Amino acid sequence: MKKLALAAAISAFATASFAGGGTAKYEEPVIEPVVIEEETRKGAAGIVVPILLLAVLVAAVATR
Repeated sequence: MKKLALAAAISAFATASFAGGGTAKYEEPVIEPVVIEEETRKGAAGIVVPILLLAVLVAAVATR
């Protein structure tokens, strides 16, 4: 009877261990979100448009 109880206890412990029911040694990994950094374009478009608008304004004032 003792051997049967011992065998039942060992099989219950082994089943829980294989099924992941035992104590967890490892924590679940934390997945960090991916951050995508895009570089801004350095172009002349930021200065060209105001210069063109100024030229049109000067041309409009000069024709009066």
